[in-house]
Amino acid sequence: MALIVQKYGGSSVADAESIKRVAKRVVDTRRAGHDVVVAVSAMGDTTDELLDLANEVAPIPAPRELDMLLSSGERISMALLAMAIHSMGFEARSFTGSQAGMITDSQHGAARIVDVTPVRLREALDEGAIVIVAGFQGFNRDTRDITTLGRGGSDTTAVALAAALGADVCEIYSDVDGIYTADPRVIPKAQKLDHVSTEEMLELAANGAKVLYIRAVEYARRHGVLIHARSTFSSAEGTYVLGEGMKNPREAEGAVMEEPIVAGVATDFSHAKITVAGVPDVPGKAAEIFKIVARSGANVDMIVQNVSATGRTDISFTVPKADAAAALKSLAAEQNEVGFQNLVHDDQIGKLSVVGAGMRTHSGVSATLFEALSAGGINIEMISTSEIRISVVLRGDDLAEAARTVHTAYGLDGDTDVTVHAGTGR
Repeated sequence: MALIVQKYGGSSVADAESIKRVAKRVVDTRRAGHDVVVAVSAMGDTTDELLDLANEVAPIPAPRELDMLLSSGERISMALLAMAIHSMGFEARSFTGSQAGMITDSQHGAARIVDVTPVRLREALDEGAIVIVAGFQGFNRDTRDITTLGRGGSDTTAVALAAALGADVCEIYSDVDGIYTADPRVIPKAQKLDHVSTEEMLELAANGAKVLYIRAVEYARRHGVLIHARSTFSSAEGTYVLGEGMKNPREAEGAVMEEPIVAGVATDFSHAKITVAGVPDVPGKAAEIFKIVARSGANVDMIVQNVSATGRTDISFTVPKADAAAALKSLAAEQNEVGFQNLVHDDQIGKLSVVGAGMRTHSGVSATLFEALSAGGINIEMISTSEIRISVVLRGDDLAEAARTVHTAYGLDGDTDVTVHAGTGR
């Protein structure tokens, strides 16, 4: 008998029929002799609809009340799923995040888990029940308020439960059959990966891959949780996300996994580029600029500084589009103090990233990327690298074509198109 944590996203529980389908899968797992804990997201686009409603009644919704509102979506899902499981003759008990012992800090809308005390969940499991937990939410002990974990919070909930309960595996269910070499909606001939390291998955998630959220992957890496990314709509095995020293459940005893040269190609259209033009080329000016940006709350991704030929230089960097306005406002307010000439904002960019642990030991990976983009007539505006990643900023209009070109250049194309079962949802 194993303890299995399963997480189902919004598209997996989008309507009554979907919930019954999920209930059957959960019951089948229980029938196989396993203990089961399930974390669920809100149904379909419920969270977005609640956000829209909040913004209609208040231009700036109170953060505490917004968390009270948004956390209701998962409570609906958990109760309906428990009812569906009951109708199949199995005991199921649903729990909110606070009832499940999901303790967070006090940051509304983006709370971080600080502890998990799953006493009631363990009691329910010991009594033979299937446990259903509302994802995305927690409870702060000091304020005694409900909190939400931000986008991807249900993934993080599932991984945190798996860590706290000592689960054998955390299965993350979505509308695709696993983790692919690229987004199947952008590159239909992407191939499903048998396994990927947490290191590679962190880079992919940080650079636009949306099948798993970076906070969940980081939590799994830190606490040694085995993740299995699977499809709600298929019984096929998916992709295992393996931490350091973990064995791939598919591998024969004693087998050694070979690291792929390139595990995947990620695309990201969520960033904007800001150029601080005419910066005095003297020590300390870059520090001044990025202190201002940090105070605005913007998270800087890529940075490029031009070579100075006139005593002044340009510094370009990328930030999430949602942070750009605040960064620009803060910089403009300090223009005279810093001494730069002007600001340029560009929100029509896209980022393309190539990720693979094999980059450490194989030459020519960057040459293949740049040759493919050159052959496609695609211009590169910025470049950033890590030990296992190369990222480039391009024109947004070129991003999809660039991804297809690069995917083909690395020999990642499959023979058939990927089936995405539920459209645009996760």
